[in-house]
Amino acid sequence: MELPLSLIAIAVAFLGLVFLIAAAAALARWRPFAFTLRSLLGVALIAVAAVLAIIGVGTVGYQALTKEKVAAWVRVEPTGPERFTAKFRFPDGRTATYALSGNELYVDAHILKWKPIANLLGLHTQYELDRVAGRYRRLDDEQARVRTVYPLGHSKPLDMFDLRRDFAVLAPLLDVEYGSASFVPADRSTEWELRVSTSGLLFRPGTAPRSRDALSRASTRPTGSARTPGDRA
Repeated sequence: MELPLSLIAIAVAFLGLVFLIAAAAALARWRPFAFTLRSLLGVALIAVAAVLAIIGVGTVGYQALTKEKVAAWVRVEPTGPERFTAKFRFPDGRTATYALSGNELYVDAHILKWKPIANLLGLHTQYELDRVAGRYRRLDDEQARVRTVYPLGHSKPLDMFDLRRDFAVLAPLLDVEYGSASFVPADRSTEWELRVSTSGLLFRPGTAPRSRDALSRASTRPTGSARTPGDRA
């Protein structure tokens, strides 16, 4: 069974503190070699604990992804020429409705893929939905018409997607971070499953279950790997 990353960080920090206390004891007995060695080990362990803590905070809001799963169910309802609403229902029961402009529904996400050594710490591929927008089929309209974009992700003090770009020290742990997007027509009433896998986002026709327990079960129901024409990673 994998331990939460926060517990691992606390344990490593505690071990580092023990080494620093032992270093102080060695200094009191005037044992310079033992003092130096224990001090270096203590500082190194506390530095590792700090990195683990930063990773833990930076991945708040990201969902673990070990197989294809449903990130949300979406009902699209046209409300006028190149206008529509998109009602999202998430596996935890939350709902959100967005008024959008365009011919198509567009959603993108952040994907984090960790290296095998990070898997030992309980870190696997993770995702977070980032934004929803209305998309126009014609490039001219996309450049000139009204754009509607809303956030889907949670605001946080640190985001691992940004930290990886800023700090090279995370390179040995994080294999790759990338964005994935998918879009579908929004010119008629339709219900979709927004699915996410290690290869990115995809839409499939689907209806949200009624109960919350059914939502949770359906979100991890395995399916095939076919994509709609609008999917891209």
